[in-house]
Amino acid sequence: MTDQDFMALALAEAKQAGLRGEVPVGAILVKGGEVIASGNNAVIGLSDPTAHAEVLALRAAGQVLQNYRLPDCELFVTLEPCAMCAAAMIHARISRVVYGASDPKTGAAGGLLNVFDTTFNHQTKVQGGVLATECGELLSNFFRTKRALAKG
Repeated sequence: MTDQDFMALALAEAKQAGLRGEVPVGAILVKGGEVIASGNNAVIGLSDPTAHAEVLALRAAGQVLQNYRLPDCELFVTLEPCAMCAAAMIHARISRVVYGASDPKTGAAGGLLNVFDTTFNHQTKVQGGVLATECGELLSNFFRTKRALAKG
């Protein structure tokens, strides 16, 4: 499968979150070309500020691999990771992060800041812009609808 194929799976996860009223962000964790875990935003449903799609995918992958270290794994996420998620990915030893839409307000892979561009003992490769239009449109439509509903 290609990066675009994996991002399409992450988009499907994001759409599930959106249907529940969560910000539509989805993540897929891949090892050896196989999906081993996935997640989508659930901060509202779980009343948990850490229940971002990436964190939920990391937790699920840890259970699958029975290890908190996830070497040789790649994480595909529809939105540029925030600082919390970026730090968790580094701590988990994710080899590569691929994201869709950039986030200039809270993104920590070059948007607002770059947590990955540091001198940590583990270096994670980062690639942005995969299916960026599709990922961005999903988020824009979600927030446009939310604003319209708020106005009545």
